[in-house]
Amino acid sequence: MKNFALLGAAGFVAERHLRAIRETNNSLVVACDMFDVMGRMDSYFPEAEFFADFELFTAFVEKQNMSSSAKIDYCTVCTPNYLHFPHIKFALEHGMNVICEKPMVIYPSEVDVVEELQKHTGLSVNTILQLRLHPVIAALKQKHDNQSADQLFDVDLTYITSRGKWYYKSWKGDVSKSGGVTANIGIHFFDMLIWIFGEVKQSVVHVYERHKASGLLTLEKARVRWFLSLDYDDLPETVKAKGARTYRHITIENEEIEFSEGFTNLHTETYNRILNNGGFGIDDVRPSILLTDCIRNSEPIGLSGDYHPMLKTISL
Repeated sequence: MKNFALLGAAGFVAERHLRAIRETNNSLVVACDMFDVMGRMDSYFPEAEFFADFELFTAFVEKQNMSSSAKIDYCTVCTPNYLHFPHIKFALEHGMNVICEKPMVIYPSEVDVVEELQKHTGLSVNTILQLRLHPVIAALKQKHDNQSADQLFDVDLTYITSRGKWYYKSWKGDVSKSGGVTANIGIHFFDMLIWIFGEVKQSVVHVYERHKASGLLTLEKARVRWFLSLDYDDLPETVKAKGARTYRHITIENEEIEFSEGFTNLHTETYNRILNNGGFGIDDVRPSILLTDCIRNSEPIGLSGDYHPMLKTISL
């Protein structure tokens, strides 16, 4: 059994990590979040220590790690994106392996520092790339691994997950803190596409705004027209009529790929892999972090060339 600490325990995604720690028969020793109404802890680890102050959390970890029998083995990081890098550094410097929510970090330079810290400490940093474990996506990967390298597939990716006014007033709406729309809601899709279709050959950005972005991505085995949006008005009318606020649509050669179900246990499966030395580390995340950084710093060319069909119908 491994001992865990959890940073960012109040966030939405943190509950998936609490469940994964429990379902892999491990123990949460301590959690920390500035938000201190943490009733969810009672459902998972009611005996775990909790701090709303990071300095008190640090002091507890340092004291705990002075004892070999009580040492904390892993620190799970679910804090806002801009805190991932300092919290990964904190964990490694305090002798803990890391499991970090995506994106592992925002900037390529941070990837390099994390890699050096791993080498220096001998510890590991893994992230959550649950789409790679989804049965439909895994089958796609296997299928395209066996395709001729000369064949270039046409792929359209559309992901609209509408957000209210709160979003833009939180850290998520600040590009310097979230990495922007491509890093915050798109990075796992970019990782999936690179994993299936190979490395990035060219990236063209047609639109890049605070609440939506679109472009054309050329990979080894695919040309991908992608569109990401937080704008409710961009949702198809059929989706709005159902009362839904999210729309995910991927086609390969005009064939729709359906994977809206099957996400229930993917965090737990990821934990199992990490604990058995099969997680997703620096080499896995580097390509998508480089890509989202490139997109963020590109000059959009507007509606020119082969752009995503959604750009013809939405308001820019």
